[in-house]
Amino acid sequence: MLLAIDSGNTNTLFAIHDGKGWAVEWRIATEASRTADEYAVWFYQLLSMQGLSFKDITDCVISTVVPQSLFNMRNLAKRHLNIDPIIIGDEGVNVGIGVRVDNPKEIGADRLVTSLGAVKAFDGPLIIIDSGTATTFDIVSADEHFEGGIIAPGINLSVKAQHEAAAKLPRIAIIKPDSVIGKNTVTAMQSGIFWGYIGLIDGLVRKIKQEDGRDFTVIGTGGVASLFEGASETIDHYDANLTINGLLEIWKLNK
Repeated sequence: MLLAIDSGNTNTLFAIHDGKGWAVEWRIATEASRTADEYAVWFYQLLSMQGLSFKDITDCVISTVVPQSLFNMRNLAKRHLNIDPIIIGDEGVNVGIGVRVDNPKEIGADRLVTSLGAVKAFDGPLIIIDSGTATTFDIVSADEHFEGGIIAPGINLSVKAQHEAAAKLPRIAIIKPDSVIGKNTVTAMQSGIFWGYIGLIDGLVRKIKQEDGRDFTVIGTGGVASLFEGASETIDHYDANLTINGLLEIWKLNK
């Protein structure tokens, strides 16, 4: 079985592929100080609940945008699973997609992995909207090259900042409000966040298409992308598994 680890700024996803499909997925809060032993205890317990053990894991691929956590995740694989993991970004690891930007080393591993997952599922050119800690818009050409994009604050980050910066504004849940005009503080905030992000997404996609001129297919992915389904006028498809599918493809290329 393959263990795919996708470590983002907020959450870290552990997913197990059994050769046929993604059998199970777990998430844990990303903490750079979490040790390999702490990961091992948590992971062992969850495996046991599925009738699995460390011996069932034969391969491992890791992508992280938090460099401080990589040491401990690598140790988890080596010390507890007895596996030499494939690390996205390590020298010699083929990420399966070309890069056409000013400084390729600046591109986060997650964006390349997600782009690879997208090109294996959809015909390009593509705009990939990944809604996580940041909301990223990544451009991938028809010949499978990452060509840059846009980075905007994530929706949860905006909710947190609004609550912390304004003494009388509560922390709210992100939901689609019944009306764009809020009748109280909470519904007004929910409308501003939800429809504000729909406006951000649709406005930027239209601007990209206007400036670039290509006929893009637009894909939504990431932790909160499903919230926008049926509301965005520009997102053509939603696929929550683009990143782990990209990790699977990279493992196939490098195993």
